[in-house]
Parts: sequence; C-alpha cells; structure tokens
Amino acid sequence: MTPNQITLVRKTWGKVAPIADTAAQIFYEKLFEIDPGAKRLFAKTDMKRQRGMLLDALGLVVQNAERPECLTPVLEELARRHVRYGVEDHHYTSVGIALIATLEQELGSAFTDEARAAWMAAYALVSGTMQHAAGDAVGAAA
Repeated sequence: MTPNQITLVRKTWGKVAPIADTAAQIFYEKLFEIDPGAKRLFAKTDMKRQRGMLLDALGLVVQNAERPECLTPVLEELARRHVRYGVEDHHYTSVGIALIATLEQELGSAFTDEARAAWMAAYALVSGTMQHAAGDAVGAAA
C-alpha cells in the first residue's frame, strides 16, 4: 500500500468507527446476500461477538497498514482457523465485495474512487496473505 492509500484507509475508517456496529451488521447482511451459502459458516455463531471480532480485525489492519510484516502472523493464524470453520477460497471474494459495498453505503460521498482503491489494496493484502496461509494449511492436512 502507498502512504496515500494508508492515509485514506485511516481517514475513512475514522468515519466508520462511530457507527462501527451498524456497519458490521450491514457487512454481514451484504455478505449473506452476495453469498447465501456463507451463512452456514455462522450457524452457531454469536453474531454480536462476531461483529466485534470483525471490527477488531479491521482496526488491526488499519493500525498496521504500513507494517504488513506485523500483520502477517496474525492473518496466517486467522486463516488457519478459518480453514477449520469451512471457509473456502471463493469466500474471500464475497467478503471483499461485501466490505467495499458496506463502506460505500456507510461513507457515501466520502468513499471516493481513491478511497475505494485504497481499501481494495488493503483487502488484497489481507486476503492474499490469508489465502496463501489457508492453502498451506489445507495442503498440510492432505
């Protein structure tokens, strides 16, 4: 991510923070619209707790965007857990679409083309790291 993208992600995240739980609710609604099959992954999940974990994870990414090496071990462990939950490669695409759609809805005109590109870069970093670790985990289990 470029320094400008990091600044944009942090600036827009600052606008989401006051409405974070609402944004997280909207995110999961959008995710389940985009990928109805993903709902089964959350069948026994306390969604309030899940929303909090999502927000914590996003906050960690925002906080450490200029230091991806700090994020890597956390994201790799998260990916290994997600494999155990049944997350598959295609779910990462659905999550990315839901994230961008949620930010677009909640930020309105503040979600500029540049902000969209910045968040897409941030999500590419996250999903790429996680998918690589998930692939390793699946390969090791085979």
